[in-house]
Amino acid sequence: MSLHFGPPLLEFHRGPCLDPPPPPPHFLASPLRMEQRGGARQKGDGVPKENSPFINNTDNDKNNSYDGTNMALFEEEMDSNPMVSSLLNKLANYTNLTQGAQEHEEEEEQGAKKKAVKSPQMGTFMGVYLPCLQNILGVILFLRLTWIVGTAGILESMAIVGLCCSCTMLTAISMSAIATNGVVPAGGSYYMISRSLGPEFGGAVGLCFYLGTTFAGSMYILGTIEILLTYIVPKAAIFVAEKKEDEAGALLNNMRVYGTCCLALMAIVVFVGVKYVNKLALVFLACVILSIIAIYAGVIKTIFEPPDFPVCMLGNRTLQNHNFDRCLKTDVVDNLTVTTELWLLFCDGPELNATCNDYFANNNVTLMQGIPGLKSGVISENMWSQYGPRSMLVENKELLSSGGSDGAEDIKMPYVVNDIATFFTLLVGIYFPSVTGIMAGSNRSGDLRDAQKSIPVGTILAIITTSIICILQVFQCSTKNGNLLVILLILRMFLRHTFPLLNWASDMTCVVLFGACIEGVLLRDKFGDSVKGNLVIGTLSWPSPWVIVIGSFFSCCGAGLQSLTGAPRLLQAIARDGIVPFLQVFGHGKANGEPTWALLLTAGICEIGILIASLDAVAPILSMFFLMCYLFVNLACAVQTLLRTPNWRPRFKYYHWTLSFLGMSLCLALMFISSWYYAIVAMAIASCIYKYIEYRGAEKEWGDGIRGLSLNAARFALIRLEEAPPHTKNWRPQLLVLLNVDSEQVVKHPRLLSFTTQLKAGKGLTIVGNILEGTYLTKEAEAKKAEQNIKTSMAAERTKGFCHVVVSSNLRDGFSHLIQSAGLGGMKHNTVLMAWPGNWRQSNDAQSWRNFTETVRETTTAHQALLVAKNVDNFPGNQERLAEGTIDVWWVVHDGGMLMLLPFLLRQHKVSPSGWSLRPTRLFSPSRPCLVVLQVWRKCKMRIFTVAQMDDNSIQMKKDLQMFLYHLRLDAEVEVVEMHDNDISAFTYEKTLVMEQRSQMLKQMQLSRTEREREAQLIHDRNTASHAAVNDKEDGVPERVHMTWTKDKLFTERLRNREANAGVAVRDLFNMRPNQSNVRRMHTAVKLNEVVVNKSQGAQLVLLNMPGPPKSRGGDENYMEFLEVLMEGLNRVLLVRGGGREVITIYS
Repeated sequence: MSLHFGPPLLEFHRGPCLDPPPPPPHFLASPLRMEQRGGARQKGDGVPKENSPFINNTDNDKNNSYDGTNMALFEEEMDSNPMVSSLLNKLANYTNLTQGAQEHEEEEEQGAKKKAVKSPQMGTFMGVYLPCLQNILGVILFLRLTWIVGTAGILESMAIVGLCCSCTMLTAISMSAIATNGVVPAGGSYYMISRSLGPEFGGAVGLCFYLGTTFAGSMYILGTIEILLTYIVPKAAIFVAEKKEDEAGALLNNMRVYGTCCLALMAIVVFVGVKYVNKLALVFLACVILSIIAIYAGVIKTIFEPPDFPVCMLGNRTLQNHNFDRCLKTDVVDNLTVTTELWLLFCDGPELNATCNDYFANNNVTLMQGIPGLKSGVISENMWSQYGPRSMLVENKELLSSGGSDGAEDIKMPYVVNDIATFFTLLVGIYFPSVTGIMAGSNRSGDLRDAQKSIPVGTILAIITTSIICILQVFQCSTKNGNLLVILLILRMFLRHTFPLLNWASDMTCVVLFGACIEGVLLRDKFGDSVKGNLVIGTLSWPSPWVIVIGSFFSCCGAGLQSLTGAPRLLQAIARDGIVPFLQVFGHGKANGEPTWALLLTAGICEIGILIASLDAVAPILSMFFLMCYLFVNLACAVQTLLRTPNWRPRFKYYHWTLSFLGMSLCLALMFISSWYYAIVAMAIASCIYKYIEYRGAEKEWGDGIRGLSLNAARFALIRLEEAPPHTKNWRPQLLVLLNVDSEQVVKHPRLLSFTTQLKAGKGLTIVGNILEGTYLTKEAEAKKAEQNIKTSMAAERTKGFCHVVVSSNLRDGFSHLIQSAGLGGMKHNTVLMAWPGNWRQSNDAQSWRNFTETVRETTTAHQALLVAKNVDNFPGNQERLAEGTIDVWWVVHDGGMLMLLPFLLRQHKVSPSGWSLRPTRLFSPSRPCLVVLQVWRKCKMRIFTVAQMDDNSIQMKKDLQMFLYHLRLDAEVEVVEMHDNDISAFTYEKTLVMEQRSQMLKQMQLSRTEREREAQLIHDRNTASHAAVNDKEDGVPERVHMTWTKDKLFTERLRNREANAGVAVRDLFNMRPNQSNVRRMHTAVKLNEVVVNKSQGAQLVLLNMPGPPKSRGGDENYMEFLEVLMEGLNRVLLVRGGGREVITIYS
């Protein structure tokens, strides 16, 4: 045979330089637009993440090629990383418009021409300052502030204003920090919360904030109609009450009819476009500014001429001044005493001797000034609250009264009464919407040119401006001391500009001066019935009260338009993210991004608030939703600040986590202060939305703070978790499941995962591992596919845990690496679960069962427990429920208690069918909520068998075992089985002999196969070398050094020796005697199997002690045979080998 040693046959050469591949197409600038087109990309670990315009996103980038040779060094990076110039160009062209771009791309796919779409690009003034200003200068400020001060008193009103203003200012600080921590696309507060706290929190709070903003539109529309019908055109009422007790119902019906018409008109304006809303907003704001100027003029006028603001009192009761002009019972005309219009309201005729109301007859009519001024001392009367039930008369306790009683007949008289029951918590809920306009600008972040700059600047400026305007109401008090008030106002305005965070102090000053200047009965007159239905603030304006009335009317209109503009955009942003599947239809709109369908839904929900028809009933509802949103804004800022993630770099520096926690606490307190039952309902709604999103849509990876918080908590827990073995009471099975896949990377034994799920009552760690043979460079794709398939199977079998696929040169090393390295720190597995290699006898490859025996040795060395499931495909799935049966435990040797603990866990756990879930997690989110729960092993009784030898007391063993189980708190039947030392049967001897003969024969066959393969290789090498020598001579190749020898003699001799050895080997097989140690082991396996089959053949599951492997690897095949004999004739068997420590204890 000739062997040739020469140059390698494989020629390595350097070919021409490869041309760079064609440049990939241009990618879209907006990450949300890319997410809409193709969904979230997969990271290296297979987890979907939010798209980014920075790296790994060069699809459709025609300008991203590396032309020339100056960048040839980086040409390999072209597929994943864009050039800096291309990146900067994309960032410069970044747009927040998402939905319009998506719809235009759909049109392009259908062959339509793509038109340029421009989203509104508003600045700080139009986009943030103006919406916030119009929402804060809303209905509560003009219609309810004086009533709140008169009802709650100065002290409690200061508490209300202080709590609410502090809450919104702290929330504005937190919001400014979040808004300046990166680009804020469409969605505003929802985007900030969802990207900070995750899709579940973001969706739940975002929808609650959407509902709050929608109901805010209802409130502003109701305020608009109230001003219209109460102060502007009262005669326009469609429903008119004939009786005083019917006035409330008539007012509600008028509010419903006019409110619906106003809503329709505003919805049409918003549908036309946001630019028209902005144009109308300028007109409305101009009216508001004119009304403020009119107040200034009126205040200056009061310095020279105090206002005449009389209130007619009957005894100590306030009279409605709609149907009389003079506050007199009788008058003298031409020396004759005649009755007045007021007389006719309380008497049955105009005669002086007519029958009159007793209270009217016994009390005098007096005229008092509604605004007596600072020096009047009225502040002491208004210091305390005047709460009362519905229909309570508005009275001045300082005036004399006789014969007074709030009877049913008195209520029908023209007195000013409470239209609703009043108490502190109600007033908190009513007042809070007056400070909730701080997010009106952030809701329109998609329409802003620079949201990071506009949101904090515009919001804080709006808070400062509206707080200054609130001070103007102090001028209502300037009667006798106007010059002093002007000085105070100038000082307050200076402080406001110098210290913006003290705006709450100015609001409190407003409350104090209200109470110091205005009579309490006038403050408590909500609708101005005692002053002919006029606004209290309106009487101060100059040149006419109509200026402030019209200004407040248009302010409410503008705030309503801003709410109807912001709410649909918020809903559209939530729908576009796809976290709530049934809302996705509302993500569509017009080509320029206007949310058409979201506007329709918003108008429908807003109509519900209008049908309630009561501003005081709607205000607490939206307060709950706003407070919940503010709570989570503060929580998001606090979490991000405490986590100190590298990405947390806000441009707004005036924040601190303590301020955020304080704001969060205030929000939570205000929710329960204003209305505890509304707070519970709002939280229940948010919780339902949270769970729904967790079930259906929480598959987004936005790098939110909750995941960062979980990471920090996990790191902290792992550091604290000692790597030493836990105490016996804390021991639980931490499973490493060794799973096999076929050539297509499909899971072979999915029921092994089902069994793992049924063991999870132990609340332990589960790691599902798999080994692929090869190198990671060549098997990376297969490893990812196998990992994905295993995760899919885990989701189908409801197995909560982690998947780990390892690529190794051989299975044995791979299993060893998994057993050694799986887990992290103290959170490592302590139990290995694997399937029994059922076809090991028929396998031609002995490596299959050798891998099994080596795994047994590895777990023993690592002091880990081992569970081996035989016939695992026959184990029950999660969709099954076993009929009444038994789980039989054969306790031969003590293994630490694993044999008794496992049946307990199986019977305790409740398993939900595939596709259903009791407790969903982010790891594997099911598609449906759980309605049916299956308890697979619940009806199976536990039986424990133990083996007694000849010298054991079986009766005492049973009693001791029963007492042991009693202390372990385990319910099980106990039986002691006696096994006598019988003589070894001929069957056992023959079975052992056959086993050893088979083992010896396989070794010889393996040896023969190895020799044949070696000889074939030698022949192949000889022929190859001979042909190569001939070819070299033919090609004129220079003579080479080679070696040649002949092996004919060797082959002939080896053949002769093989035939002789074969004859001897066959004779040795028939004449051999079995090893006595193997005979004894086989005897034990046979006898124990006979007893187990006799007692437990019909059991649903049999648990057996697993014997240890032999010390010498030469007996591995016999070991496999012993185990096979031990489990023969049993359906479901679980071999259990303890880890060398106690896992169950009798102590508490």
